[in-house]
Amino acid sequence: MLKNVLLEREIYSSEEHKMTQKMIQDFIKNEIMDHTEEWEKNGMVSREIWERAGELGLLCIDMPEEYGGSGLDFSFSALFIEELAKEGVSGPGFSLHSDVIAPYLLKYGTEAQKQKYLPKMASGKMITSLGMTEPNCGSDLQAITTNAVDKGDYYLVNGQKTFITNGYMSDMSIVAVKTNTGTEKEGVSLLIMESDSKGFEKGIPFKKIGMKAQDTCELFFDDVKVPKENLLGEEGSGFKIMMKELARERLIVALNAIGGAEGAIEKTIEYTSTRTAFKQPIAGFQNTQFKLADCATQLQLHQAFLDRCTLLLSDHKLTAESASMAKYSATEMHSKVVDECLQLFGGYGYMWDYPIARMYADNRVARIYAGTNEIMKVLIARGLFKELFQQMKATKK
Repeated sequence: MLKNVLLEREIYSSEEHKMTQKMIQDFIKNEIMDHTEEWEKNGMVSREIWERAGELGLLCIDMPEEYGGSGLDFSFSALFIEELAKEGVSGPGFSLHSDVIAPYLLKYGTEAQKQKYLPKMASGKMITSLGMTEPNCGSDLQAITTNAVDKGDYYLVNGQKTFITNGYMSDMSIVAVKTNTGTEKEGVSLLIMESDSKGFEKGIPFKKIGMKAQDTCELFFDDVKVPKENLLGEEGSGFKIMMKELARERLIVALNAIGGAEGAIEKTIEYTSTRTAFKQPIAGFQNTQFKLADCATQLQLHQAFLDRCTLLLSDHKLTAESASMAKYSATEMHSKVVDECLQLFGGYGYMWDYPIARMYADNRVARIYAGTNEIMKVLIARGLFKELFQQMKATKK
């Protein structure tokens, strides 16, 4: 319905994009939507849906075919993210797996690591997670305390991670650890840790406000032996790697936000066109029309910016500042749109059986994860005042 109002997005206009979009929509309608309540009850999705996504080529879409991917550009991944968000599908952590963890391995992994993990990830037979956040540090990744002690041919890892998406179902996790603690070489390193390792334990999935079908838990490491060949990149390079890859992660959050906003608007147009009050459709009131007109306008503006960011990412030109702007602005817009839409549903908007209620609960965390929106403002400001900050730093010395 919004296609009558919004300009066609050139980024998704090719025949291949349209065919992929139809396949994704059929996948969501026929194989996901009927399982929502079951997955919410279980606190996680099924392994079968991961393998089905792999069969359809929807996992690791922009990864080279030699490693099991589809070999397409990032715009196809972006399309999948948006289509899931339009229908309020928050259970399967596909995008973290395909669009964050797979690129880590592809860019920084050894050939042996790529051959061992990427084909299994693309097939959906291996589910992955990313262990960064700890109970006592959120956005400050340099403050992590999970420790990896060099024992010659392996690292001995002790520590804890929290709020881990796909954590309970994951077969492998890329974990940020401190190496060479207390020495001049102290730094953050990344280790590939398999969940069946002795001493690797998972907590019970959290009960969350929203995203109830998405398994999120704590990970515990008690003297876990990690072979040296499982070091991702160079020792001490973990923080630099994470900072480089966070731009992509933040763009993913922004894409999810505009997809979610579009879905919320579409469902609200449909509802207000059929629901009546005072002998006319709710959509017949000027207040309803003005509210949705404003929502659609904000969506259109953000779509244009996000399309540009998607192209920049595909060309490896997306800056940290632009990604921060996208994540910050799109998630703020999404929250306002869903709130306005829920209001137009009236009392039914507060009922869990209505998709708008799930969308309202699910979207709130987007302003927190992948770096809080307050941190996004700090990063944007640093870009604006880069020269000033450098001068201030030099003056202090």
